[in-house]
Amino acid sequence: MSLSPFATHWQASRDRLHPEATSATRSPFARDRDRIIHSGAFRRLRYKTQVFVAPDGDHFRVRLTHSLEVAQIARSLARALGVDEDLTEALALAHDLGHPPFGHSGEDALERAMAPWGGFDHNGHALRIVTQLESRYPGFDGLNLTWETLEGLAKHNGPVFEPGWALAGVDAAWPLDLASHAGLEAQLAAIADDIAYDNHDLDDGIRAGLFAVEQVAEAVPFVADCWQTVTKRWPTVTARRRLVPELVREMIGRMVADVLATTRSRLSAINAGNVTDIRQAGHMIAGLSAPLSADVRVLKNFLRDHMYRAPAVARLRDPSEAVVAALFATLHADPARLPGDWSALCPADEPGRARHVGDFVAGMTDRYALKLYEQLVGPSPLPQEMVT
Repeated sequence: MSLSPFATHWQASRDRLHPEATSATRSPFARDRDRIIHSGAFRRLRYKTQVFVAPDGDHFRVRLTHSLEVAQIARSLARALGVDEDLTEALALAHDLGHPPFGHSGEDALERAMAPWGGFDHNGHALRIVTQLESRYPGFDGLNLTWETLEGLAKHNGPVFEPGWALAGVDAAWPLDLASHAGLEAQLAAIADDIAYDNHDLDDGIRAGLFAVEQVAEAVPFVADCWQTVTKRWPTVTARRRLVPELVREMIGRMVADVLATTRSRLSAINAGNVTDIRQAGHMIAGLSAPLSADVRVLKNFLRDHMYRAPAVARLRDPSEAVVAALFATLHADPARLPGDWSALCPADEPGRARHVGDFVAGMTDRYALKLYEQLVGPSPLPQEMVT
């Protein structure tokens, strides 16, 4: 398929930090995607929390399944707009690589623990993983991804004017033009992330019994309209287990259609003729229209109040943070307790020591964090059903 002029064309790529022979079967961006899929950090997403702590139910999303769902939406958007699907998919698959165990609770705990040494940010850590921490190749650290993939990971949510230490370190080694926007592929990965988690968190919340679909429809007009469409489309179907997935499909479909229409309008407004026009537009090109953005904010507020702050979720927040904080404190105080090479390679001086321990803790899965906590600290503070 020929790409639109404003796409990121791999033939004009700024290449890799460490030069490599080209592939006979894949474009550089397809190769980046494949390297991400085969990375250890990507596999570990299987056991990292999305909203519910992973052991709490086999049917709920985790970071891995969420990333796959984001990639599906992002790739569909890229195909419709004629931009590079492989680059878009690579960015969607990699966007959550930097998350520590226990989701936002774990990130909050690690940010506090590392505050004296520059703090912690999952987006900066994702760049650190793909440029340094993955060690699958004999000739270089990291995955040696193309400049465009690194740029997209760094700036998929927009320009970065005050990068944290992790992102600043990556940028110092290979400048990523942090003050500009990323290409359209990265922007599509970002909006696909929003679409995926809003809709799939709604699905998981209903599945978990935190709220009923009628309760959401009463509070969120956009959901009410979609629900009315679904029930009219299937008047003889009463089973919620069949209608709720159809509701989610309806909502995603409308959001995708809105993104495509809005993005095309913005492309036309700037007369985009190449990727430089996207980067220098001064605003995001891919996104929802203002009316649907307002509708989605109402949905986000509902999910915040009835899901993220729900007692069933909130009761795990403090003990999850306690696990991460204690693991960092224990290993930072005695790096000899780190396993294998992690202990041998730990710097003696700060901030290197703290950041090395932070890298190790951030890479843990939920279940490994719980196991190591019990080995190093004592009985888990999480409810017993979460750790058996």
